[in-house]
Amino acid sequence: MSVKKIKYLMSLSLFAGLFLIACKDNAEDKDSPDDEKQTETVKFSVERAPEWTRVFKRDSGWFGGDGIFAIPYSGEDTRQEADSIIFLFSDTMVGEITGDSLVPGWKMVNNSMALYNKNTSPESTRFILAKDDKGEVTTMLTPRSNNEEYYWLGDGFVNIGADNALYIFAYRIRNTDTDDLLPFEETGNDLLMINDKDRPPFKDVKAFPIPFFQPDYGSRKISFGVGVYTDPEEDNYVYIYGVRGQRKNLVCARVARGEVKNFRSWEFRKENGWTREREQIASLADSVSNELSVSRIPGGKYALIYQYGGIFPKIYMKIGATPYGPFGEKIELWDTTKDINHPDLFTYNAKAHPAISEEGELLVSYNVNSFKFFDVIGDMPNLYRPRFIRVKFQPGN
Repeated sequence: MSVKKIKYLMSLSLFAGLFLIACKDNAEDKDSPDDEKQTETVKFSVERAPEWTRVFKRDSGWFGGDGIFAIPYSGEDTRQEADSIIFLFSDTMVGEITGDSLVPGWKMVNNSMALYNKNTSPESTRFILAKDDKGEVTTMLTPRSNNEEYYWLGDGFVNIGADNALYIFAYRIRNTDTDDLLPFEETGNDLLMINDKDRPPFKDVKAFPIPFFQPDYGSRKISFGVGVYTDPEEDNYVYIYGVRGQRKNLVCARVARGEVKNFRSWEFRKENGWTREREQIASLADSVSNELSVSRIPGGKYALIYQYGGIFPKIYMKIGATPYGPFGEKIELWDTTKDINHPDLFTYNAKAHPAISEEGELLVSYNVNSFKFFDVIGDMPNLYRPRFIRVKFQPGN
């Protein structure tokens, strides 16, 4: 499976890889000062967040993973007092590292999680791996309807004020066992529901197939759950973002908190207003990433943060007046070539994490991988993990 995922990323980004290497040849010095940025709508600065990057550089047990979504159990992304945060990861590396080398016997599972208590040191984050009946590390969340499928995880939320359950969007993946660059396929999307009192590893998980995926739609196929925005103090809606087609168009659905599982109640953002007709859904942006975020920022505006085309090296922000736009011109936040100094590495799927951010800022992560994963992972075992930057918004926006 892991080989297939690498091939998939490669097939999406042959040009992107060449572009990335070219950018590295002209990259700014790694120790150059952080950039001060200003636009017509917001003023901000960007810096590295090493205290969070260090959390995921580990040498025992969980030592790598991609995905990473941060979900507050309180259901409030901007809550500053103590809160429990659950991190979701997709493909996860498990094993031991000695010195700078990976010890034989490592394995990859399809997803894992971690827990963090807000207002404690980031280093207190506790990584959680599921185990089977024999005590062997295994994938935490798996489709029960088809044992040939597995999950990559999307975003999620705690449905505060309704059923208080934890909801996680999950993509069903199936291997096709072909020799081409895409030897697997996304077969559908599920909405997973977990009891509000439960903590990982989860035992009682209900899965609701999302009817809007429709694989026969070809280039109009939509994967929902690439990001979620909800604020119980703002309105009664959960805003669910999707990516449509090869152009990676951003689309948006919304649903009242008490109707999350009732897919007939979902509404889709069209050119002007909302509709129950999926066919009328409008593109809010293009060339976004398969994982992204929309977050409220100072001044009552909303920041869409994503990695260009999913896998190009630059992280962008667009500002909107609502969680569903309209979003303005893209604003460059960070060029990841500042931090990745190896030609075989690439970065992807940047997003913000307001649940672990301080007031007036957004922590943003991006993932790191390699076009030659199995050739380099032995000597670079810590490559496959998120890195963090911090966006600080200046007063008066």
